[in-house]
Amino acid sequence: MPKARPTRIVGIEEARRIAVRAQLLDGSATGVLDTVHKLGFLQLDPIATVAVPQHLVLHSRLGSYDTAELDRLLWEERKLVEWNAFIWPVETLPLLQARMRRRREDSARERWYAELLASNRGFRRYVLRELEARGPLLGRELEDRSRLPSRDHRWYGSRAVGQLLHALHDRGEIAIVGRRSGQRLWDLAERWYPETERVPLREADRRLADIRFRAAGVRRERDGWHAHPDAKDGPVPDRAVLLSPFDRLVADRDRAEALFDFRYRLEMYVPPAKREYGYYVLPLLVGDRVVGRAEPRLDRTAGTLELLGAWGDTSRLDEALDGLAAWLRARRV
Repeated sequence: MPKARPTRIVGIEEARRIAVRAQLLDGSATGVLDTVHKLGFLQLDPIATVAVPQHLVLHSRLGSYDTAELDRLLWEERKLVEWNAFIWPVETLPLLQARMRRRREDSARERWYAELLASNRGFRRYVLRELEARGPLLGRELEDRSRLPSRDHRWYGSRAVGQLLHALHDRGEIAIVGRRSGQRLWDLAERWYPETERVPLREADRRLADIRFRAAGVRRERDGWHAHPDAKDGPVPDRAVLLSPFDRLVADRDRAEALFDFRYRLEMYVPPAKREYGYYVLPLLVGDRVVGRAEPRLDRTAGTLELLGAWGDTSRLDEALDGLAAWLRARRV
């Protein structure tokens, strides 16, 4: 196993610059595929108050770009893969498959998947046979032959098909191979994933951790901020952009607060009367500082981008909103 390269301790101002540059929020991003490679992954989420997170993250770095390019890279060129609610470069697949093969049950999700598959062997065989014969298929094209008690699950509804599909996907037996009307298309993993080298789990975990660290630029330890060996410092252009709530610059809320003195929480699931700000509020990044927040909302029918609220230093907010509206082809209200 390669020896870990040494890190160096940096001050808070340099740490901020490194973090912004590592996340390509300095205007250095050059294309969708290159951006995903350098970020390591994109998080997926269906909430699209303005745009889905994977699209908004790319916009914050690339400005106006064609969102169809991401689909082409995923489903036609197959240079990206979707797994575990993230989009990854296909070169990362050997590391992901090491995670798929694991049989550790040290989390509630993994224990649930193991119990689900163990108690529904016939259901599992049926799903795999149907995919082999008829795939790719939507979840709704499969019968619910589970032995689970009927209940209305928060994400999967009253049918257990979705739960089983996700369990098989987590274990690497099936793959997401496209979308139809926004719904996942499933097929056998062996028909979709290319052949790869086999990487031991410990090595895969080490390399994935390094990918995360490199993309973060810095991490906080007891003795201060440590920069990744590949991290580069330098002036950060004075550009203003709004960030997705799932943007990796602010996804670790404690790190974001320590690094930018910016306390941020997503309040979607907070009762309206108890919200401090709003339902889907976006942080405002100016240069290497997170200075404020805003709640824009896209009305797709009217073709308008409405500002519901803004807080903090919003002197550069119009610049960020104008760029967002131009990309969305919406008129600002």
